[in-house]
Amino acid sequence: MSFAVHRIVRFAHVDAAGIVFYPRYFEMLNDAVEDYFAALGVSFADMHLRRGIGVPTVKLDVEFKAPSRLGDRLEFRLDVAAVGRSSATLDVAVLGEDGERLRARVTLVCMDLESGRPNAWPDDMRPRPDAPAEEGVRAA
Repeated sequence: MSFAVHRIVRFAHVDAAGIVFYPRYFEMLNDAVEDYFAALGVSFADMHLRRGIGVPTVKLDVEFKAPSRLGDRLEFRLDVAAVGRSSATLDVAVLGEDGERLRARVTLVCMDLESGRPNAWPDDMRPRPDAPAEEGVRAA
């Protein structure tokens, strides 16, 4: 089962050519990861500020398939590919109305922010494919 969230391509996302400037995809992808953890029940505010845990991206493999333009509606679809003691790999497809725009494989590590060392996933944060849907966010 995929976890999905929608984004509209905004003016701030595009470059002078009128297409999404590639680093903006990474910002939108990070937003989708944040929404995913919120759907698991742990906000980034709680995770970072109260619990001292972060989930930085340690590996990112991306293939850009087609450009996205101002006003396009994109679906970020996340699938949990693997979960280890302190890492998780997500497969991400970014879809537009006319097909796939981007495909990525993202590896996150659960990290203690104070020590900077990997941390075992707390049970409530452990990535799983059946994340519940919230308003504005849905499992596809």
